[in-house]
Amino acid sequence: MGRLFGTDGVRGVANAELTPEIAFKLGRAAAEYFGRETAAPKIIIGRDTRLSGTMLESALAAGICSAGGNAHLLGVISTPAVSFLTSVMDANAGVVISASHNPFEDNGIKFFSKTGHKLPDAVEDEIEAIVAAPIDYEKKPTGSSVGQVIVENDMAELYIQHIVNSADTELDGLKVVIDCANGANSEIGPEILRRLGAEVITIFNEPNGININNGCGSTHLEALQAKVVECGASVGIANDGDADRCLAVDEKGEVLDGDQIMLICALELMKKNQLSKNVLVTTVMSNVGLHKAMKEHGGSCVKTKVGDRYVLEEMIKSGYQLGGEQSGHIIFSEFSRTGDGILTAVRLLGAMVRNNQPLSEMGALMKKYPQILLNVRVADKQGWEEKQKIKEIVHYYENMLGDNGQILVRASGTEPLIRIMAEGPDQAQLETIAANIAEVVTKELA
Repeated sequence: MGRLFGTDGVRGVANAELTPEIAFKLGRAAAEYFGRETAAPKIIIGRDTRLSGTMLESALAAGICSAGGNAHLLGVISTPAVSFLTSVMDANAGVVISASHNPFEDNGIKFFSKTGHKLPDAVEDEIEAIVAAPIDYEKKPTGSSVGQVIVENDMAELYIQHIVNSADTELDGLKVVIDCANGANSEIGPEILRRLGAEVITIFNEPNGININNGCGSTHLEALQAKVVECGASVGIANDGDADRCLAVDEKGEVLDGDQIMLICALELMKKNQLSKNVLVTTVMSNVGLHKAMKEHGGSCVKTKVGDRYVLEEMIKSGYQLGGEQSGHIIFSEFSRTGDGILTAVRLLGAMVRNNQPLSEMGALMKKYPQILLNVRVADKQGWEEKQKIKEIVHYYENMLGDNGQILVRASGTEPLIRIMAEGPDQAQLETIAANIAEVVTKELA
């Protein structure tokens, strides 16, 4: 069996790959691991709106209790809310049951430490080792040592107040359409925007267990684009199923991705001298236009590997305030320990109000360079980085593009694929570059 934990927790088709048995074992292992710090560890559990959520919640809670921990159930609530509440409620750990932007058949289990941060690989490995080890039934708690399940009511209000209090301006005068993806933010998201004074129109906020992310949310923006234009709204906001992502639609129905949103928010922080060293943390997938725009305004970008956990690691290590991904995972370290879709929306909308500008004008601060993505299926991706001819052709085109573009070649984490990204000012040139690199990759890894 391969590693149980992936890039964002344990994930798979519910009741097939991610079974109640696995959920039980993860709960037991988590209680045993976090029980090293204290007897009867307190572990909070939130979930999104998937049909399988209650099944996995029950199994996970039973596993926690069987190892002497107490499972505190928050019900349907977003990933960033669980991250926030883990520390606020003085829990030893937090758990989210969600598969983010995936279809409803999938589900996942991811953990947060008592500080609200995602667990490092080393801790996940320890939990995974406990899952794999035989159960020592002689050491299992009995009697009064068995844990209990505690249903927590109205914890979402603490998170709502936190986000409302983080806003530095009211949103009066903004007409906002919010696409809740039929997910965890279906109630919380619109409520926060209304409390800040926005006129809110909600779409896809009626979850039924099987419609999460179905033709809606941050991966399906067409309905939001149409609704913004139809209603004459100032802006559209899209979250995903667990509400840790935010993308936006301007008043003309055009999409702003995470790069554009980060630029707007970074420039606002720079105006207040609140962006440490005027640095924005991005991944290698961010558009070169973002880097150029930051440079034009006196700032710079630091790149990390793909994945919001790597963005956060760099932010913590160097004391940076803002970072994120093109996909809309954006982290404001002053207020959050993970990507937060509604916090991002509040910061973006606040920038619109303070600048008294339509979002289309603010989005135009960044010129998006064309980007070509190719997936090359190979016989064996192992050791591809050491292939001299691949290194040579990538280096050749990197020199050709210079500061006006970038080449990224990387192996897929789950499939026998080499992913090629070429970015620069000329679409036709990029198509040629990507095709030529793909040809060499195919020959070298056949």
